Amino acid sequence: MVKVNGTQLDIAGKTVSAYLATTNYDPGRIAVERNGDIVFKSQYDTTVLEDGDSLEIVSFVGGG
Repeated sequence: MVKVNGTQLDIAGKTVSAYLATTNYDPGRIAVERNGDIVFKSQYDTTVLEDGDSLEIVSFVGGG
C-alpha cells in the first residue's frame, strides 16, 4: 500500500507516471514528493512506488 495525500492505495509496483495516468492530475501543473523528497518530472517514468511509500501531490493553480 502507498499513501497518496493521506489515502492508502494499492499502487505499489507502479511508476509515478503509471499512477498519474490513472488520475485527473495535469503532470505539467503538479509537484510530487515521495517520502519527503521531491520527484523530478524527468524521474516519473523510472520511480517505482514501493509498499509503505508516502506521496504528496500538490497542484499549482493560477489566479490573481
